[in-house]
Amino acid sequence: MNFLWKFFGGDGWRRFRQDRMAVIGSIVLIIMVLTIVLGPFIDKTPIDKIDFSLSSAPPSWEHPFGTNDLGQDQLARVLWGGRISLTVGIAAMVVAISLGTLIGALSGFYGGVIDTFLMRLTDLFLALPQLPLLLLVIYLFRDVMRQLAGPELGIFILIVLVIGCLNWMSVARLVRASFLTVREMDFVTAARSIGAKPRRLIWAHILPNVLSPVIVAATLAVGNAIITESTLSFLGLGFPPDVPTWGRMLFDAQNYIEIAPHMAIFPGLAIFLTVLSINYIGDGLRDALDPQTRRK
Repeated sequence: MNFLWKFFGGDGWRRFRQDRMAVIGSIVLIIMVLTIVLGPFIDKTPIDKIDFSLSSAPPSWEHPFGTNDLGQDQLARVLWGGRISLTVGIAAMVVAISLGTLIGALSGFYGGVIDTFLMRLTDLFLALPQLPLLLLVIYLFRDVMRQLAGPELGIFILIVLVIGCLNWMSVARLVRASFLTVREMDFVTAARSIGAKPRRLIWAHILPNVLSPVIVAATLAVGNAIITESTLSFLGLGFPPDVPTWGRMLFDAQNYIEIAPHMAIFPGLAIFLTVLSINYIGDGLRDALDPQTRRK
């Protein structure tokens, strides 16, 4: 509620609207989300119907995005794959934000030995080569997760957890820095003097006042997670071949890039527009919520 009041009740919303790229990014993202969510209900073309007579067909009225090498409709697969890619991005963001906020809050509030240990742990994760480690973990545990939760749900859980657990460090540093500042303010001192317990001080008094940088980091984390999932799918370590994520569609198109470029153009364009829009929205929120930033 404090964040919503700060954004809509103050001049945050006005300053956000003055950022043209953020507004354009918001419009594009809303259109894409509505298309991805509602498109499969409007376009009833099945995503798994194979017709070799239409293999690698160019865009037409019947198939606006063309078909792939199996004659499957690319538009239907792009819309369905968008659901998976956005779900992975949002779920991985929730994991990263939750873990980073928890570690940053504990580190910034308690300080001392706890702060030292948690920040050195953060430095350790920052020093890890993320992409090789990500590929290694997926390769080692994908078969186990498939057996435990199924070929699709198991890979989904594994990808979300791995991406989220490798992208919480910047959030932890942001939250820690904000906690170090807010915990010394008068209202926190007053709450402590009347006997407020540490848990209440953290969750009821300090955390609501440091949500602004967390919200900005959350928007940027969604785009980063979508890119990471697409990379895994492109390398063949993501979802099963019959699950049409955007990255998997690019992987399938790499051998047909010269004779059927549309197979790579449309899923690549979907990734590009989604991530770019999210990044512009994140930049706009950062500028709107920063009291020291002023637009000319």
